[in-house]
Amino acid sequence: MSAPAAVLREPTSVQTPRSSRKPGESAFSGARVAAFIALAIMAVTWLLPFLWAVATAFKTETDAAAGGLRLIGESGVSTQAFESILSQGNVYIWALNSAWTSVVITLLTVAISALAAYAFSRLNFTGRKWLFITVIASIIVPPQALIIPLYYQMLAFNMVDTYWGLILPQVVMVPIVFILKRFFDAVPVELEDAARVDGAGRLRVFWSVVLPLSRPILGAVSIFVFIQAWNNFLWPFLVLNDTLLMTLPVGLQTVISAYGVQYAQVMAQAVLAALPLVVIFLFFQRQIVKGVATTGFGGQ
Repeated sequence: MSAPAAVLREPTSVQTPRSSRKPGESAFSGARVAAFIALAIMAVTWLLPFLWAVATAFKTETDAAAGGLRLIGESGVSTQAFESILSQGNVYIWALNSAWTSVVITLLTVAISALAAYAFSRLNFTGRKWLFITVIASIIVPPQALIIPLYYQMLAFNMVDTYWGLILPQVVMVPIVFILKRFFDAVPVELEDAARVDGAGRLRVFWSVVLPLSRPILGAVSIFVFIQAWNNFLWPFLVLNDTLLMTLPVGLQTVISAYGVQYAQVMAQAVLAALPLVVIFLFFQRQIVKGVATTGFGGQ
C-alpha cells in the first residue's frame, strides 16, 4: 500500500479546544459566586442613593418631608417638583450655557493636552524630563488652592462674569496630558518615520498618523472632560454673577422656595443636572471602556 493511500485510510482525530478551567473547576465555582455576590452588593449600594433621589423627586413636598422608607408617597407619583423648577424660565438658558461651555472646554482641553502630550512623547528638547516631572507633580496641588489666584487673574483681564472667564481656567488638565502621553508612547515610531520619508512634517504626521490611531483614547478623555466641565460648580459659582450666564448646576441652586428647603425640588434639581451625563454614559459606555483599556496604565 502506498504511503498516500495509508494516510487517507488513517482515521483523523479531531482536536477539541482545551478549556482554560482547571480539572474539577466548574463555571459556578465558589470563588466566582462570591465575586459575583460582592459585585452585586457594591452595585446595589452605589445605586440606592440615586434611586432614592429619583423616588423623592417624584413625590409631593408633603410626602418628601414626611420621610420614611417608602419609594412612592401616599399621594402617588407626582411631577410637581419638576413642574415647579421648569416653570423658571432661566432653566433652559442654564442648560444651554452648560452644554456649549462644556463642549468648548472639552475641545480646547483635548487639543491642548494632545499637543503637550505629543511633545513630551516624541520631541527631544532641553529640560524635557524635568518639565514633565514638574507638570505631573502639579497634580498634587488641590484645585481649591488656585481659586483665589485664578479669580484675581480674571479680574485683571476683565473676564469676571464672562464666558471666557468661565472657560479658560478649566482647559488645562494635567491628568489628561499624562494619559495621552502614555498612549502616544505606545504608538510605533516606524509609522511616523514612514510618513516623514514621504515628506510629511511634524504637524502633518501628528494630524494624519497619530490622531487617527488615537481615536479611542481621545473619545474617552473627551467624555471625561465633558463630564467634569458639566459637573463643575465651585468655579462657575465664583466667577459668574449674571443670572443669564450661569450654568445649570449653579443656576439650579438659585431656585429656592420662600418656604425653606423643599426636598422634592432639591432632588429634582439633582436629577435634572445628572440626566444628560447618564444619557452620555449610556450611549458612549463602550467608547469609555475601550479608551480606558488602551491608556497603558498596565504597562507597556
